[in-house]
Amino acid sequence: MKPGAAPRAHQHKGHQQKGQPKGSTPATAALDAAGVVYNLHSYRHDAAAPSYGIEAAKALGVPEPRVFKTLMVAVTAELGTELVAAVVPVSGNLDLKALATTLHAKRAELADPWLAQRRTGYVLGGISPLGSKLPHPTVLDESALEFSTIFCSAGRRGLELEIAPTELARLSSAVLARIAKN
Repeated sequence: MKPGAAPRAHQHKGHQQKGQPKGSTPATAALDAAGVVYNLHSYRHDAAAPSYGIEAAKALGVPEPRVFKTLMVAVTAELGTELVAAVVPVSGNLDLKALATTLHAKRAELADPWLAQRRTGYVLGGISPLGSKLPHPTVLDESALEFSTIFCSAGRRGLELEIAPTELARLSSAVLARIAKN
C-alpha cells in the first residue's frame, strides 16, 4: 500500500477450514472455526511508530477508545503466578491494581516481553486475545461494551480484527471488568 492509501477491509463469516488460508493467523482461524462474523483490516505498519495501538487507530481512522491492545500480565495469587491477557483501550493504560483485584490476586505486573511472545506465539504489537499458543485467562475492559464493534490485533502488526465485543468476550472466555485508566 502506498503512503496515504486507504487501509483495506474484508468482511468474513467464519467457517470450518482444513488448515489456515494464506495470510490467516491463529486468531482468524479461531474466529473462522467458531463461525463468527468479523472484519479484517490491514494497514502498512511503520516500524518507527512509538505505539502500535495508536498507529492502528490513526491508520484505520478509528477513535482510539475503540481500538484495544492486549497486554500479557504476570498475576500472582495464592496458588502461584500465571499469565493473563488484559485487553484495554489504546487510549489509556492498564490499571494493574484493578486487574489484580478483579482476579483476587496479590499482585500483577507486566510480563516479560520474551515470555509473552513465547507463550502466545505472537510478536509484540501483534498479540491477539484469540488463538494463543497456550491458553490463558483473559480480562476485557468493560468499556468495550460501549461500542457495537471494537478493534484488536488479528495476530500480527498491521492487521486488526473488528469484532463485536460480546463475541470477543465469549470466544476468549473473558471476564469483563473496569481495568483501564486514562
